[in-house]
Amino acid sequence: MNEQALDPLAALRTIEVRSWLVGGAVRDRLLGRPTADYDVAVAGDAKRVAHELARRVPGHPFELSEGFGAWRVVSRDRRWNIDLLPLAGEGIEADLARRDLTVNAMAQTLPEGALVDPFGGAHDLAARRLRMVGPGAFTADPLRSLRLVRLACELGFEIEPATAARAADSAAALAGVAAERVFAELKRIVVSERAPAGLHLMEELGLTPVILPELSALRGIEQSAYHHLDVYEHTLAVLAQAMELERDPEAYLGPRAGAVDEFLSAGLANELTRWQALRFGALLHDIAKPLTRGVTPEGRVTFMGHDALGSELARSILLRLRASDRLAEHVAGLARNHLRLGFLVHEAPLSRRAVYRYLRQCAPVQVDVTVLSVADRMATRGRNADVAIRAHLELAGRILGDALQWAERPPRVPIRGDELAAALGVTPGPELGVILAELEEATFAGEVTSSQDAISHAQELLRARSG
Repeated sequence: MNEQALDPLAALRTIEVRSWLVGGAVRDRLLGRPTADYDVAVAGDAKRVAHELARRVPGHPFELSEGFGAWRVVSRDRRWNIDLLPLAGEGIEADLARRDLTVNAMAQTLPEGALVDPFGGAHDLAARRLRMVGPGAFTADPLRSLRLVRLACELGFEIEPATAARAADSAAALAGVAAERVFAELKRIVVSERAPAGLHLMEELGLTPVILPELSALRGIEQSAYHHLDVYEHTLAVLAQAMELERDPEAYLGPRAGAVDEFLSAGLANELTRWQALRFGALLHDIAKPLTRGVTPEGRVTFMGHDALGSELARSILLRLRASDRLAEHVAGLARNHLRLGFLVHEAPLSRRAVYRYLRQCAPVQVDVTVLSVADRMATRGRNADVAIRAHLELAGRILGDALQWAERPPRVPIRGDELAAALGVTPGPELGVILAELEEATFAGEVTSSQDAISHAQELLRARSG
C-alpha cells in the first residue's frame, strides 16, 4: 500500500490549496493518541478538494451540510475519514477563535505541519486542563457543555473553574439541542472508562436535569435496610460494578466467564456492544423507583412494580433521545427483568423447569440481565450483603451456561406442531399452543427427548385437562 493510502494527509498535501489540520485531530496527535478522524480547514472550494482527494486516495466524497459547504471523504476500507470545512473567518486564527476549548483551537499547516496555537492550547494540554477559548463558547452551541464533560472523561483532564461555571450557565439551553446530538455525546460519556465520574460531573454542572431529569430524580430517594446508598448513588455504583465485570469477568462470572465476555462483546445497536448497552441498563434499571416508593405500616420501604414501570420509562427515555428501537427495547428488557434472579436465590438449587421459566421470561436478554443482576447485587451492601452476594454469584455462574446456550439455540420440541396435532387428533389453535409450550419446558428439563415422548406427554396433558 502506498504512503498516501496509509496517510490521507499525505495525499491532501499534493492538492494545491491552503489547508490546516484543525481541532481534535491536532489535539490527539500532540497527545500521541491514535486518530483516524480528521478535520481540515480549507481556504478554497471544499467540494473540489474533496473530489480531488477521493481520486488520489481513493475514497468516497459526499456533502455534509448544504448550507455550510462542508464535505467528507471516507476511505474505501473505512479506516479513516476527513471532513473538509471552509475556513471560517478571514484567516486560520479567526477560525480557531470560534471553537470551544483551547485544546481544540489549534491547527497545523499543511503540508509544513507548523503549529498554530493562538490561545495556549498546547500549554493547557501539558497541564491536562480544559479551558474555554472565550466567554461565549457555550452560548454559541449549548451542546459544548456536554462535550466538555465527555472530553473530561475521555482525556482525564480537569476543567478550569471559570469554564465549568460558563458551561453550567448554559445548561438550560441544552433543551433546545437536537436529541441525536445529545445522545451522541451522552453515549460516549457512558461508555468511557470514567463514566461514573462523568455522570457526577453532569449533575454538578446542571446538565442531567435537562437531558435526563429521571436520573436526577433518583437523588435523595432512600431505600431499605438492605441498601447502603440512595437510589442515585446506588445506580452509579451498579454502573461501576458493571464496568468491573467487563474488565474482569473471570473473577465473578464462573466457568463460563470467557464465553459470556465473547457474547457481550458483540455489537448490538447504535454502535454499542452488548457490554456497553449493559451500562445503559445499569443507568436505567431503577429509574421508576421515585414513582413507586412506598412505606409499609411496619416502616419497610418498598418499590412495588418499579421493574415493570421502569421498563416503560427506559424505553421512552431512549426513544426521546433518538436511540434506535433495538437499543430501547433491549434496555427496557433489562429493566423489566433485573429482579428475577434475585427472587430465585432462596430457591436454589433450581430445578430444570425453574431455570427454563427464568430464561423464558428474560429472553432475549437472558445473558445480559443475569450479568446486570450480578452488578446490582454487588452494589447492594446493606444488611447481610456478603452472604447474599456469594449466593447470587454462585447461582448466576451456574445459570449463565444455560443462558448462553439458549441465546445460541432456544429449546425446541422434537416434533412439529402440525405433526403433533395430527397425532393427537386436534385442530391447530390456542389449545395446541398451550401444549407446545408445556412440551418445550419438558424438553428443556430433559423429560421429553423424542417425538414419541412428546406425543405421549401431550396425550397425558389432554387427559388431565379433560378430566
